[in-house]
Amino acid sequence: MKTEDVTPTDTAGGTGHGPPAPPDRTDDRARRAGRADLIAAAAGVLLVTAAVVVGHVIQNRDGSLRAQWPPLLASWDPHLGPGTPAALVMAVLVVAYGPPLAARLPWRGLLAAAWAGSMAWVFALALIDGWHRGVAKRLTTKHEYLRVIDRFEDIPATLRDFTNHIVIGEPGNWPAHVAGHPPGATLTFVWLDRIGLGGGAWAALWCVVVGSSAVLAALITVRVLADEHLARRAAPFLVLAPAAVWAGVSADGYFTAVAAWSVALLALAATRRVRFPAVAALGGGLLFGWTCYLSYGLGLMAAVLLAVLVLARTARPVPLFLLGALVAPVAFTLAGFNWWTAYHLLVERYYQGAGGVRPYGYWVWANLACATLAAGLAAVAGLRRSAVAAPGAVRAALRRGPAAASPEGRLALLVLAALAALLAADLSGMSKAETERIWQPFLLWLLPAAALLPCRRVRYWLVASAVPALLINHLLWTGW
Repeated sequence: MKTEDVTPTDTAGGTGHGPPAPPDRTDDRARRAGRADLIAAAAGVLLVTAAVVVGHVIQNRDGSLRAQWPPLLASWDPHLGPGTPAALVMAVLVVAYGPPLAARLPWRGLLAAAWAGSMAWVFALALIDGWHRGVAKRLTTKHEYLRVIDRFEDIPATLRDFTNHIVIGEPGNWPAHVAGHPPGATLTFVWLDRIGLGGGAWAALWCVVVGSSAVLAALITVRVLADEHLARRAAPFLVLAPAAVWAGVSADGYFTAVAAWSVALLALAATRRVRFPAVAALGGGLLFGWTCYLSYGLGLMAAVLLAVLVLARTARPVPLFLLGALVAPVAFTLAGFNWWTAYHLLVERYYQGAGGVRPYGYWVWANLACATLAAGLAAVAGLRRSAVAAPGAVRAALRRGPAAASPEGRLALLVLAALAALLAADLSGMSKAETERIWQPFLLWLLPAAALLPCRRVRYWLVASAVPALLINHLLWTGW
């Protein structure tokens, strides 16, 4: 066995520390770790299967799941489209050439290739449904933001009146997605319209182009907090993410990018790996504040931000980060929008609609099946390795500080912080169904866990990510 075929989590101690094990012991541990990876992936498959079987039983019995093809918000619709050849070619190219290219390209070249690859993958999957159905009309349905652009002619007046239209039954209540998010989400599309980029096509292009940049933010963060080798290992999995099925085209892809760049800028500021760390800290705060006015649930990204500070062993960027984070709340509050009032009204509306009917007892675990489909089996296996690596990383950090943990251990802690945020969202009961889309900002940070998998099996794990995404997009019509 070549030495590069064994990750540090396969060696003595499980975290890359301690004396090297004899070759036969190393081989044996690598085989055991590989079997454990397969068991974790099999558990993910069983979870999804159980969610499908139990979900169809419940839905056929009383319709309470409010999902035609549970656990996904989708309907059975086998089809091909103009994006089919492109999606297949893209999957083959990333599986065949992604890992060696990620290892050899100059860093800036890798970032450019990753962004282009992510955009190509998202667009190819969206075009399986055709240009109009899959792209141009996605954000123009009755539930979407573009349906209310004309009601924002006077933005300050609309913000002052925003909370009066959240609850069902009020005159002129907002469509589901407008009511379900702070007004920053809708304002994004209002401003696009104001600069001449109105309509569903431009909105879709914005969401995909900006949303795909989240891959860059994740790579930069992994590089500065763990190491460049792991970032390069993670790159093909970030590009070929199954979550692209729902990123194209959804505003949640855009939300993911804003949240991700907030994390990346804080990481750059905390590690001082940027020329102007103060500017990065302020920018990260600005984006986090804006994130909280794009989606109520994304305040939970604070768990990932806290992990960044712990791993960087500093609180130096915090004052400037908090200063930036206050800008959006102060601006919206002065404009007349009260975030807390709106959130409590949203909870009321949530339980007026599907949220009040969908059973918590099913969705609290079926949501995790949705997350498994959107993150992919490679991320599931990587999470297992993260759980194994984390205790050693914590012990090393307690003894000698976070920097003493191995790069794999530091990556594991970052990944598990995102998992903690995701689980908090799950237990809240405010995310019953549609989590394959809603949780994209959290799922992004689970994908780098695949970098912990052994190099010799990376292509198999990439196939395990791409094939389910292709099947879902060709067999189901996914909606929101």
